[in-house]
Amino acid sequence: MTISDNCLKKMSNNRDCRSDENVLTVTAKAVARAEHVVALVGAGLSVESGIPTFRGPGGLWTKLGEPAMNGYDDFVGNPAEWWRKNLDQQSEPERTKFREAIDNAEPNPGHFALAQLEAIGVLKHQINQNVDNLHFRAGSSSVSEIHGNRTKLRCINCETRWHRNSFPGGDITLSSLEDILGKYPACPNCGGPVKSDTVMFGEPIPKGVLAECFQHASQSDCMLVIGTSATVYPAAGFPEKVKASGGFVVEANPNETSLSKIATHILRGPTGVTLPALVSKVAEIIGGSG
Repeated sequence: MTISDNCLKKMSNNRDCRSDENVLTVTAKAVARAEHVVALVGAGLSVESGIPTFRGPGGLWTKLGEPAMNGYDDFVGNPAEWWRKNLDQQSEPERTKFREAIDNAEPNPGHFALAQLEAIGVLKHQINQNVDNLHFRAGSSSVSEIHGNRTKLRCINCETRWHRNSFPGGDITLSSLEDILGKYPACPNCGGPVKSDTVMFGEPIPKGVLAECFQHASQSDCMLVIGTSATVYPAAGFPEKVKASGGFVVEANPNETSLSKIATHILRGPTGVTLPALVSKVAEIIGGSG
């Protein structure tokens, strides 16, 4: 079943769109009755907050090319040089613009809808592929950040995480690196190299985060696949796992993806429109025990 972007526009204009409203209701009833709803969230959710995607027209990697697959090996081999380049705002202007777009972004209605779905007890967990922190700023709390969070730092040995502003070693700047033994920040707990929490190409997903993702995916009987084509594993395997276990998949994406063929319900349109509509209907159903 599919609800279209065009129909949502008609609904907002109070024009007749009963067939698609029925799709929304059927989808909402299925979500409301599920035991363990999990959302798999990708970059498409944050596009409406002004954050470019990595791939596709205007994407960061479309302009710069995809990062080297051995990026993590480069960090491990020379963390001091990685930090120097990372902190040099002039070395990669396009990447700097991307970071500024994230810093200036605000959560959009799609983010707030997921936080509301969690607040009413329906959404049990998010497996979030975004690094922009907008999910937490919108009020979500049960989240696995499978690709990390750019506002945080992480020790690659013990996986301790800190907010950038609360790192025990103080603010990390080009000048502060000159005063650090080894010229890179080290973990005060185990002495391991500290890097940005965002997961690099070639870097293993932190074991604790990955275990949490697999746990919730294995419990899920309903997965909301939001703003992602889910082509990169292990994230791509979670909807397939839910479907194979007898659960159902709801896709919310403006465009058809490789997962559309296994989706039980499809919300076609901007997630800032479709998600609030879905959550509003779910809340109505729960409130009326319908």
